[in-house]
Amino acid sequence: MSVRIATMDDVREAEGVVHKYVSPAPLIRSYRLEKELGLRGGRRVWLKDYGWTPVGSFKLLGALNWMSRNLERIGSRPVAAHSSGNFASGISFAGQQFEKRVVIVMPESAARVKFELTQSFGAETRTYDILTDHLTGERDRLTRAITEEEGAIQASPYDDADVIAGNGVGGLEIVNELRGQGRDVSHFVCQVSGGGLMAGHALAIADGFPQAKIVGVEPQGANDFSQSLEAGQRVRVERPTSICDGLLSYDVGEHNWPILQQHVSQAVTVPDSDTQLAMKWLYEKHGVRSEPSGAITTAALLTGKVKPEGEGDVVIILSGRNVDEEPFRNWIGATS
Repeated sequence: MSVRIATMDDVREAEGVVHKYVSPAPLIRSYRLEKELGLRGGRRVWLKDYGWTPVGSFKLLGALNWMSRNLERIGSRPVAAHSSGNFASGISFAGQQFEKRVVIVMPESAARVKFELTQSFGAETRTYDILTDHLTGERDRLTRAITEEEGAIQASPYDDADVIAGNGVGGLEIVNELRGQGRDVSHFVCQVSGGGLMAGHALAIADGFPQAKIVGVEPQGANDFSQSLEAGQRVRVERPTSICDGLLSYDVGEHNWPILQQHVSQAVTVPDSDTQLAMKWLYEKHGVRSEPSGAITTAALLTGKVKPEGEGDVVIILSGRNVDEEPFRNWIGATS
């Protein structure tokens, strides 16, 4: 079966769909990071903060576009998906907008805020044990059962051209805003898991700022993309581990890989301890309660894993803020 690869035309087409339902997430200048990184010559650092979306992450962008593009195929059937939580709430939000029933398979250990958000948009949730899933394959078995027994249409959290194009709308927002200000970009720093976020954004950034260095960031214990770049082909990690629960896919998707291979020039890995320090830094300097998956890009810059040399601005993706209070306080070392 041939794989349809998303293009910049798909991203532009998705813009009208996405912006019908949600406003652009804010692009916020970080004076603190500019000082921390010692940037000179009028260079700026920008945080694209998807915590401001109705679902607290970027995931609704791809979900809205996927739902819109697949309405005829869905018809009166339910939509099924598996997710660590952010795509769960994203596709649930999309299901509410298009009046479709949504059934989500989630890890039983997912953040409570992610369960609550998902259910608040009317979706049903079913759970599995993520610690044994590499042995049992329970996540995929449950999702497959919903599609076979209930006639559901399955939505991929990342490995789908429509999802990638929808996510790319966020990258297009970045390009339009910065070009409108007459700015240039030297570095674009973004999380990589299944690759749906990065693939969509990379299309838009490479089109709008072709000279920008596009850098992927992964947890040290879930570095399949770094291995894939080095090997020149997709590499699977059988048991990814990290506090970054949104970055634990086993490998990047088939639809994502060609885009990532073409546009992403570097991948770095970050230990969880550095991500925790970045969470604390964002909270203390900006008042932002980022989930680990959102803060990992800031960690890559604060620790020097990404060195923003050259001229132009630096753009960092803060992919989501959905984190429960108790683990957040534990991770940043806060006391009550």
